[in-house]
Formats: sequence, structure tokens, C-alpha cells
Amino acid sequence: MLAACARLDDNLYDPKTKISAYQFDEYTGKVDFHLDSSYDIAPENRTLISLESDDNGDKATTYAVYIGDISRISTDTVIVYCHGNRHHMDSYWPRAKLLAHVNGKHGVGVMMMEFRGFGLATGKPSESGMLADVDAALLWLRDNGLTDERLILYGFSLGTAPATRSAARPRVLNPAKLILESPFASSDVMLQDATQLAIPGSYVTNLKIDNARLIKEVQQPFLWLHGKKDDFLSIDTHGEVVFRNYGGLDTDRTALRIAGAGHSDIQVIMGFDVYLRAVENFINPP
Repeated sequence: MLAACARLDDNLYDPKTKISAYQFDEYTGKVDFHLDSSYDIAPENRTLISLESDDNGDKATTYAVYIGDISRISTDTVIVYCHGNRHHMDSYWPRAKLLAHVNGKHGVGVMMMEFRGFGLATGKPSESGMLADVDAALLWLRDNGLTDERLILYGFSLGTAPATRSAARPRVLNPAKLILESPFASSDVMLQDATQLAIPGSYVTNLKIDNARLIKEVQQPFLWLHGKKDDFLSIDTHGEVVFRNYGGLDTDRTALRIAGAGHSDIQVIMGFDVYLRAVENFINPP
């Protein structure tokens, strides 16, 4: 049993697919859902950006894609999307371009960054490296005019770790709001769920990710989405703990527990229009 979980780090970081270029709409690999042509992004509204990320001297070249008009970053609301553990940005492209339709087509800017070691990014994945990669994306946005009150951080699965940390202890920009989809409570809980043994995660992993603790420091308005049938990160042992531990006001947190949804199909089960309205109502309350 322990052998099966001995590489929890590798289960979290899964950048197995090597690529020579990002394909976005032309990507034919695995994605969580497909969008019809009404959600297409015009080429002039999609920009691939190279970023230099510095994790206390451990430097890496990583990438980000910006959906929207770069000249409007100084006035637009921008969602920074931290993706999950699978492969690279192409795997999450439908998710990012769906978010670009909050408030109508191209109603907000969306930036999705690559984590080091994934896709074309150099370096090796790590907790501190992911945070440095988010910092690099935020620095670029700040240099292009983004300010705190227009920044929304969105983390999915693995991406909830740097998103939560960046909201709890901001280093570049202080986000106005935080969205977590299918978050995990901690690496220890992941291990205990996998083995059904209450042993410290340090026995089999170097990860110390602890969203359940860091969320206590988050004061920004918080939206949580989790599938009730999530068999990767249980809503009971992970999501509910994160939501319960939120450190802000009760009136500033919103829970969407999605019946029938698993780990990666919340948008499909909710329906794209319903999902977009939920995110929009959180960002801009009616």
C-alpha cells in the first residue's frame, strides 16, 4: 500500500507529455471538455508570453497565455488561472477560454501560466517553484497596468496551492477575490485518503502543501466549487475543510457543491452558461 503511494509528488506533478509548441485550439490530446465555435478566441486576442521565474535563485523560463486585449489590462478585470497537474497548458485551454466569456465574450482578461517543468517551461516542478511562476505572471501583469482591485485568482486542483498562498500572503499583487475549484486540504490528507492510514505525509512525500491552514489567512471574498462525486479529492475530506477554514467573513464566502460532478467535469455538469453566470455573479455581484 505504501509503495503505491510512495511517489505522491509524482502523482501531483504530472508533466509527462513533451511538446515542441503550444497548439491551443489545434491540440488533439486529452482535455476535460470541448467547446463549440461560439467560444473561439480570435488570434489577435491570444498572446503567448515568455516569463523568467526566479525561485530564490533557482531560475526557469516559463510561459503564459493571455486572452484579451493587452492594451486594456490597465482597466480590465483579469482572472489569473492556475491549472492542474496534467501535462501542460494545452490540456486546460478550454477551461481558460471558457473563463474569457465571463461578462460576455472577452468580458474579462484571462492569464493562464505554465508551471516550471510542464510543457515548454524549463526547470523542475516544486511547491516554491509554482509560487515563483505565479509571481512572474503577476509581475508581467503589474508591469502592464493591472492593480490589486481588478485581480481575481482562480486555482484548480493542484493550482489551488499557489492560488491560496498568493491570496493569503501576497508578494506581487494582492488579489481582490479568490476562486478555488476542487481544492485539496493538504498533502497529508491526500496520503491518508489514499492509504486509509493516519500517518504523516512526510513519510512518503516532500510536499508540505497545506491549503487548509493557509485559507485561514485569506480575507478576500472566496468562491469554492467542488463536485460531490469527486473521487480524486473528496469533497468531504478536502473541499469542505478548506471552505470551513476560510478566514474571512461568512458573508464573503460562497459554496457551490455540484451534485453529480466528479473532479474535472464541474463545468459540464453545471452547464457552461450556468457556470459562467456563477463566476460572473461572484466577481460582479448583481
